[in-house]
Amino acid sequence: MGNRAESQDLIDLGNRIRKRRQEIHLSQEVLAEKTGISPNTISRIEGGQTAMSIEIFRKLAVILKTDAGTLLGECKEEENHRLYDLICRAKKLKRKEQKILEKTMEVLIEGFGTEL
Repeated sequence: MGNRAESQDLIDLGNRIRKRRQEIHLSQEVLAEKTGISPNTISRIEGGQTAMSIEIFRKLAVILKTDAGTLLGECKEEENHRLYDLICRAKKLKRKEQKILEKTMEVLIEGFGTEL
């Protein structure tokens, strides 16, 4: 039973990876090249037939422009993609501008009654 649950987790993970890859219009071949693994390995990951190293998982998340929580099914995908895009844009700001944004976000979040 443990193996079956683990296999279903791999299948679900693979499905989320495939879905995200298709959303950003990447072929398995391009994803494989960017990740540094073979297209066959990408196919096996997406099919839930093989596990991957943390290093490959991290690379996939970056290339797919998402986060680990989304790929693991722990977060709502649509919300995380918007947040990820905002974070990427914020990283391109000058350090002084990032500090202003950080302080603004802290005030807003505290105003909603949520502590950081």
